[in-house]
Amino acid sequence: MFLENYTSGMEYWKGRIDSTTDYDAFRWHQWVRPLNLNEETVAFDGKLGFAFIGFCSDQGVKRNKGREGTALAPGFIRGQMANLPCAFTQEVALYDAGDIQCDEISMEEGQRLLGIAVERILALNLFPLILGGGHETTFGHFQGQLADQSLREGRPDIGIINFDAHFDLRPYDKGRSSGSMFSQIADICYERGMAYHYLPLGIQRHSNTVQLFKIARELNVDYILAKDIQNTNYSSILEKVDAFMYACDSFYITICTDVFSSAFAPGVSATQSLGVDPEVILPIIKHILRTRKVRGFDICEISPRFDQDNTTANLGAVIIFTVVSTLARLNQLDVDLSDF
Repeated sequence: MFLENYTSGMEYWKGRIDSTTDYDAFRWHQWVRPLNLNEETVAFDGKLGFAFIGFCSDQGVKRNKGREGTALAPGFIRGQMANLPCAFTQEVALYDAGDIQCDEISMEEGQRLLGIAVERILALNLFPLILGGGHETTFGHFQGQLADQSLREGRPDIGIINFDAHFDLRPYDKGRSSGSMFSQIADICYERGMAYHYLPLGIQRHSNTVQLFKIARELNVDYILAKDIQNTNYSSILEKVDAFMYACDSFYITICTDVFSSAFAPGVSATQSLGVDPEVILPIIKHILRTRKVRGFDICEISPRFDQDNTTANLGAVIIFTVVSTLARLNQLDVDLSDF
């Protein structure tokens, strides 16, 4: 199926050039190659390949009465990633698969197109790195993961680990938004006879109604509060995370940047004055990636309109750098800097 409302994202990959021949001096903008998902492409046969895909939407945020502006985030995140160093061997491939533009289509159509894009990226043996967009992004991501798994043997079994201040389990009988995705996913799992695996980390008591805590209980959704993460109670946190991951065949990670303190993430749809420190989250992400069960990653709710000196977009870039670097290390494709 031909992807419509689909544009290139390569214009954002530009920055400092220290050398055009010495790979050790290369930055990501020198290594990223374009990938057009509307063209016939041979599947990646290398050791490790990533594909960025942007979802330019803030319709879900608008419906959720949040601060609009997330539609611009994919370009700003790319701008911050552009100058990251290539701290991996040349066997690691970076592709930019473009953007799904949602300004002239409905949120639901955009999510459907993103799902098709993610399915194609997975079919090419690439790891999808999705740049939101409001957190409605992750529903499109889920659709792509589900479509890919449905082509394989057995019943799909998809887990979702969500770093977020909010459950995003709101009923959607009056409309879908950036706060209803995980209720939608729960219903899809129920309709298909699939297990519903959902673990949110960073939940704030003051940011969720009592109803949402009750819905989480009804759906048997375990969760980890922000205060427990901030207090770095790693043993109990990792015990819950490990139990969740053991129960899933595979899963993907989604990050709503409002999980972080506004000191680190001022440019989000809903700021959190008592959010968590990114330094506390990164070790958990690395631990999750080490299971080798992670099949995708998305980061959402960065709003350049409210950012300060690109602080939040830069944080998003650093988190993605961590994902890429950790997976490269697991595949013995990282550059050993221990002697430097």
